[in-house]
Amino acid sequence: MITSTFSALVSPQSRNGGDGASQPEAGEWRELAPEILRQRLVIEGIPARPVDDEQIRTYLSALSREVDMVQLIEPVTHRSDLYGWAGWIHWETSGAHFYAWEQPRLFFSVDIYTCKAFSADAAVAFTRDFFSADTIVAKAF
Repeated sequence: MITSTFSALVSPQSRNGGDGASQPEAGEWRELAPEILRQRLVIEGIPARPVDDEQIRTYLSALSREVDMVQLIEPVTHRSDLYGWAGWIHWETSGAHFYAWEQPRLFFSVDIYTCKAFSADAAVAFTRDFFSADTIVAKAF
């Protein structure tokens, strides 16, 4: 059980910048590296049928081509008896994680993180079509 809060993990010196300057409170966001492009997209949906490791590997490689990322390795997958499938692909400009459940419901979640711009709309449309997902949501940040 984790009892610490984020603010408890930030040292007093880092909270006040060490020079007495005020820093944002825990939970506030500020841009720490504006010179580094970072794009994130989470896609979640209900697939038409259970997802297996072959589908995950095929999807992640095809997603690489769809969003114009250079694939550095073949996708890696693993199944947990408790939580279902997980997969990951490493791109030259970051990568993507994939998670699939069968219980308590059919469900998938994709987490894309890149240092190269890509079309979120293309990634969502491709994912919806690939998994025949009638229900899909996405959040870019």
